Amino acid sequence: MVQILNVVAFCHLQGVVHRDLKPEEENSQLKAIDFGLSDFVRPDERLNDIVGSAYYVAPEVLHRSYGTEADVWSIGVIAYILLCGSRPFWARTESGIFRAVLKADPTFNEVPWPSLSSEAKDFVKRLLNKDPRKRMTAAQALCHPWIQNHNDVKVPLDILVFRLMKAYMRSSTLRKAALKALSKTLTEDELFYMREQFALFEPKNGSITLENIKTALMKNVTDAMKDSHVPDFLFSLNALQYRRMGFEEFCAAALSVHQLEALDRWEQHARCAYELFEKDGNRPIVIEELASELGLGPSIPVHAVLNDWIRHTDGKLSFLGFVKLLRGPSSRALAKAQ
Repeated sequence: MVQILNVVAFCHLQGVVHRDLKPEEENSQLKAIDFGLSDFVRPDERLNDIVGSAYYVAPEVLHRSYGTEADVWSIGVIAYILLCGSRPFWARTESGIFRAVLKADPTFNEVPWPSLSSEAKDFVKRLLNKDPRKRMTAAQALCHPWIQNHNDVKVPLDILVFRLMKAYMRSSTLRKAALKALSKTLTEDELFYMREQFALFEPKNGSITLENIKTALMKNVTDAMKDSHVPDFLFSLNALQYRRMGFEEFCAAALSVHQLEALDRWEQHARCAYELFEKDGNRPIVIEELASELGLGPSIPVHAVLNDWIRHTDGKLSFLGFVKLLRGPSSRALAKAQ
């Protein structure tokens, strides 16, 4: 499992999606082979052709909008099979399998699941989340306690960190404050992943600059990735050219709100973060200013959409508004929420 996670994490860092991961032979070493269906995908791009083997295909592939996360789903299916000997989704026909993948949830109640560790079950569940935004990456899976407890694993650079940092640098001051509050609620297991990623940037005096990020990218990606993606990404982080980012801010920049929402303790995370935000980051804000912070256009009826984001007693963000701000909603998402 560690081997395939390492290979897939490396592929994803290069923008390569395998798209057909499956165990081929019994009693053989697990390897990632047959890249015939693989494709190259930009971090902000989605693929739309349905490929792969029915039992291992991710839900978003069937919806014709997917990226590297689809490979992680396939690894989740493989892990499920290795742990219990049966498939998480089954039917007699291919169309039936596809329906099960889209609608059914894998069972964790039948033998041998009750006798397996909570870490093993959590590992598989976080790989088989139907929402690709909430699914672990291959690099994060290598940091999971179930893997770390039994292996001396070298964690590779995670492409997700770069996407999240890019979004963070483009965020408003208010959202950055909210993310910083949330980052202070991370557990030791979650901080382990952050520390591993931060160390890969080779910080100097406890902080990193744009030069550290550039060096890490050049060291870890192939020439194809350097030529096609690195310049654009570095330009998006240009604000770091004249300042340094410490570990605390890195945690805020590199955390995934969607992934935290998938955890059973999400409500606790959010409530604790809101309490911290109330002390250090919350301030009175009018709806028009909030709309500007979110980058909403004139076509959005901001008073109707954002009214419940602000407490009427003091004009500060409500808990609901805080959580929605963390998600960084787009204008399109807000329009749908009306």
